[in-house]
Amino acid sequence: MVANLITFATNHLILVAIFFVLLILLLLNEIRRGGQSLSNGQLTALVNADKGVVLDIRTSKEFAAGHIVGALNIPQDKLASRMAELEKHKDKTLIVVDSMGQQSGTHCRELLKAGYTAAKLSGGISSWKADNLPLVK
Repeated sequence: MVANLITFATNHLILVAIFFVLLILLLLNEIRRGGQSLSNGQLTALVNADKGVVLDIRTSKEFAAGHIVGALNIPQDKLASRMAELEKHKDKTLIVVDSMGQQSGTHCRELLKAGYTAAKLSGGISSWKADNLPLVK
C-alpha cells in the first residue's frame, strides 16, 4: 500500500505538488476566515487593557460549571438572535470561547460579517483549564 503511494507520488510529481498547494491554500483560507486565534496570554492582555470582551458560547449549564471572569454567555444556538446584546461592545474585540476551540471560528465569522471585531481563544476553555487559569462558578 505504502509502496504504491510512493510510486504514484514519484510518477505524478506535478499532481502531488498541486494537491499540496491547494491543501495549504484551503487551510490558510479557513484560518483567515475564522478570525484571529488568541492564546490565553493574549486574551488576558486584551481584557486587562479593556480592549476585549470574552463571549462564551457554551451552554448555560457548561457556563455555570466554570467560566472566565467577566465573560458574557450567549449559547451558540442563540447567538444570531441575541447579537443585538453585543452592540454595546462593538468598540472592543469579542473573544469567542467554546469548549475546545472547534466551533468558535464559525461564530467569529458570523460576528465579523455583522461588523464586530472578533477573535477566538485557541483551544477553548480546555486550554484555559490546562494552564490552571482561574474560572468563576
